[in-house]
Amino acid sequence: MRSLRYDGRVHTSLPDFQMPNDEQVHLAAEGFRLLADPTRIKILWALLQGESSVACLAEIVGAAPTAVSQHLAKLRLAGLVRGRREGTFVHYSAADTHVRALLAEALFHADHTDRNLPDHSGPHSHAITP
Repeated sequence: MRSLRYDGRVHTSLPDFQMPNDEQVHLAAEGFRLLADPTRIKILWALLQGESSVACLAEIVGAAPTAVSQHLAKLRLAGLVRGRREGTFVHYSAADTHVRALLAEALFHADHTDRNLPDHSGPHSHAITP
């Protein structure tokens, strides 16, 4: 029987293949790590609907305001959430359209997995839209 060997040059022979740099990989992994919490996903989903305060988010996601505040602090450090101060209040929002796309795609994938839907390619409209 012939043994199969991996040819490491397969990827490097692709004309447009380029590995992300270490910093990009680290930041992406950190973002995914922070999103590995159901409450944080709910918070981000709510923020994709529009700006919100800690108290409002706490009510929406069913968590204590102190817990939501801690989640928001971590999401801010990861660059996933922004805060806008108005007097003594801080209004939070999702950082940018990349957060919207990331979360929508993750939820879309989860929906496909949950309902055992077939994979598809090409342009598609998401059933789950923020």
